[in-house]
Amino acid sequence: MEHVVWEIGLALAIMALAGYVANRLHVPIVPLLILAGMAVGPHLPDTGFVDLRFEASKPLIDFMGRIGVLFLLFYLGLEFSLNRLIRAGRKILVGGSIYIGINFTLGLLYGWLAGFPPREALAIAGITTITSTAIVAKVLVDLKRTANPETEMILGMIMFDDVFLAVYLAVLSGLVLSGATSVGGVVLAGLTAVGFIAAVLVLGRLVRPWLNRLLDIPSADVFLLVVFTALFLLAGFGATVHVAEAVCALLLGLVLADTEHRQRIEHVVVPFRDFFGSVFFFSFGLGLDPTALGGAVGIVLGAVLLTLVGNMVAGQLAGRTAGLSPRAATNIGVTITARGELSIVIANVAKAGGLSPAVQSFTALYVLVLAILGPLLTRESRAVYRALNAVFKWEPVQPGRSRRALAGEASPSPAKPARTAEPGGSPVASPADGRGHREDGHDPGT
Repeated sequence: MEHVVWEIGLALAIMALAGYVANRLHVPIVPLLILAGMAVGPHLPDTGFVDLRFEASKPLIDFMGRIGVLFLLFYLGLEFSLNRLIRAGRKILVGGSIYIGINFTLGLLYGWLAGFPPREALAIAGITTITSTAIVAKVLVDLKRTANPETEMILGMIMFDDVFLAVYLAVLSGLVLSGATSVGGVVLAGLTAVGFIAAVLVLGRLVRPWLNRLLDIPSADVFLLVVFTALFLLAGFGATVHVAEAVCALLLGLVLADTEHRQRIEHVVVPFRDFFGSVFFFSFGLGLDPTALGGAVGIVLGAVLLTLVGNMVAGQLAGRTAGLSPRAATNIGVTITARGELSIVIANVAKAGGLSPAVQSFTALYVLVLAILGPLLTRESRAVYRALNAVFKWEPVQPGRSRRALAGEASPSPAKPARTAEPGGSPVASPADGRGHREDGHDPGT
């Protein structure tokens, strides 16, 4: 144990280097943290003082990663409160149901056809369905598409995704952690998990006035301790009834998001989310042997192709139900393609339940590919739309209308009011227009 602190320092240095490279390359940090973890670990030879096998510190790194899952899901819950879910209503229900229905069904069938046992196939279905909230949010901001008309639908689908994740994780953890094998045992485990979710959410709404008074704490230190106490106690209690710790963290975030102290909680949680979240992705990669991943390449490539098709179909259907244009619907399909932290959370539950190690290998390669491919496709959504439109003829090119105009680029239109620009290049409508996006669903320069 005398080398634990030194090894933790080495691990943090590697993570910092991965973050620096990701920032310089303008790519998501998640895949690089996983690659960094895979590049070191037990498969390396003993190099003496700078030992990158992390044998002494791996249990501590794994535990820190476990804490990272709690903070990631807790913060996610804070971002999507119960009241907001209720207000979004139909848009979330319709778009989210289409997206989940298509992708989860395809994932379940693919897992079964690929030869995975039933519980592993259920895990594969979730891994291939859940979009990376962190990557999608970053892409929308980076490409200045937050004011686009399709963005509201994208956010609604993500919110539905998160609600589905809570129920799905509860059922999955009930099945794999309880060890239920009979039909009755499986049903009981699932109902117990769903009942726990319902009880926490209902109780949370009932005690909200009391929570507002309880959290009215002047001392920053005491406030932090109270919030973290609630997080760890609820997560620990949930584990006793076979509900994943991550689900409990998400539920607490949803409950506290409706209190008067949400912004204060977010402010104190963000540094812990970023630090321990990074350790989580690194620890996930650290647990993988890159020399054993070759057998998963074919299955992963098939899953990636299926995900691209499923997301595009879901994007088009969801966009049409919301009255959006085909090019805006295409934006939906490519934007929700990224997979990342939430898929790895599911794989972590599968690992805790003793499911096949093949699920871990599959998840690592699958996330690596789509965490990089998703943002690239979103950035090149015009080219994607042109290619699809050439096949499906959604908007035939009219005489005098250029291909650039068809792709959604700016074209002269004297009837439109003048626009100004905010710092950073994001277009802003004039007061007469009252909107911050173009009618065609694209911001200039994105």
